Amino acid sequence: MNMLEGLFDIKNDRRLSVYLYRMGFGMWLMYLVLGAPALHTYMHYRQDCGLLSFALMIFGFTASMVYDYVHHHDQYEVKKKWLFVSYLILAGIIYFLEFYQKGKILDISWFLRML
Repeated sequence: MNMLEGLFDIKNDRRLSVYLYRMGFGMWLMYLVLGAPALHTYMHYRQDCGLLSFALMIFGFTASMVYDYVHHHDQYEVKKKWLFVSYLILAGIIYFLEFYQKGKILDISWFLRML
């Protein structure tokens, strides 16, 4: 039996979401460790670990929502709004880290034309 069999069948298997959560938690631990004074030479990786932690946990949450949609629809309805909020927070963090300080302006005119 293949160890990875069914891993990407997120409708019927929770393993991928659990693995993504664990990787996100590991990156969060790395974020904490990289703040230590003894590791000041690696401090430039700290922000990357924090952002990757947040993204991996949101992707794990998304994968678990697919499973809940199929098997636990009532839990899915509760989690749906929190997924939207977490994606908005992630988009805001990425915008402020990557674009805001560099003088680039976000062009949302294409979105306004759709309304």
